[in-house]
Amino acid sequence: MELLQAIQTRRSIRHFTPEPVPVADILTVLDAGRCAPSGQNKQPWRFLAVRGDDSRREILAGHTAYSRILREAAFVVAVFLDRQAAYHPVKDHQGIGACLQNMLLAAHALGLGAVWIGEIINHEPDVTRALGLDAERYALMAVVAAGHPAKPGSSTRRPLEELLLEPLHGDEA
Repeated sequence: MELLQAIQTRRSIRHFTPEPVPVADILTVLDAGRCAPSGQNKQPWRFLAVRGDDSRREILAGHTAYSRILREAAFVVAVFLDRQAAYHPVKDHQGIGACLQNMLLAAHALGLGAVWIGEIINHEPDVTRALGLDAERYALMAVVAAGHPAKPGSSTRRPLEELLLEPLHGDEA
């Protein structure tokens, strides 16, 4: 899949088939996240990948209004900020956003569907502690739920002209 096509056609998928996802594909998605840019190249993200009947899936599902999505997905990835690798709060959060977007695009390129669940951070650090992780060191940033799409996602985008603070002028080249 061409990069610009992937960016333009990726949509959040919230319904998945029961078909499992090969470990190699999960690792590809995680590796894409690993390759994101970060302030001073600190790479402050850490991943907890959960699949199958791992009891941690239920812990995650129990802390979000989107529990059905997490239970239905072939795998979920909890993405944490490692405070020991942190550089700057805004830059670290921006880098983790890039990490999440890389994972969503990688899933799409593999023919999978995925959705970024951010609402779960309303229950952070309880989620982090419930997973048995050090809440002083790790802060939950989001969860990505992924699998084979049961139906396509849909959304519209505002025209670029509505998003520009001023029109772009100059050479057409």
